[in-house]
Amino acid sequence: MNLNWSFVLLAGILEVFWVSGLKHATNTFEWGITIGAIAVSFFLLTLASKKLPIGTLYAVFAGIGTAGTVLAEMLVFGEPFNLMKIVLIGTLLCGVIGLKVLNSKEEKAVSEFEAQEVVV
Repeated sequence: MNLNWSFVLLAGILEVFWVSGLKHATNTFEWGITIGAIAVSFFLLTLASKKLPIGTLYAVFAGIGTAGTVLAEMLVFGEPFNLMKIVLIGTLLCGVIGLKVLNSKEEKAVSEFEAQEVVV
């Protein structure tokens, strides 16, 4: 995984914190953490968007955030377990992983093509 995808992964993890913060923050400190997580999350997305395809980047970011938020709500905040939510999150993650794999293959093909152009 290259640095830009690491930025997307970290931004997605931070999304879980700030989305949960929007619902559960009750004091100035918690709101400060929430706002900080939003700022850092979008800063990392901005950095990653300079090198990665924006559609794939956003799908991965949203998938991580969605799955993480639903799981956090169940595990940390006591929302009832729902098997259908887990199945649908699994489906979402399969789609996100598929986009990432497809994007990696496209990046490799472009790199190989550019390497051939240099040699000729």
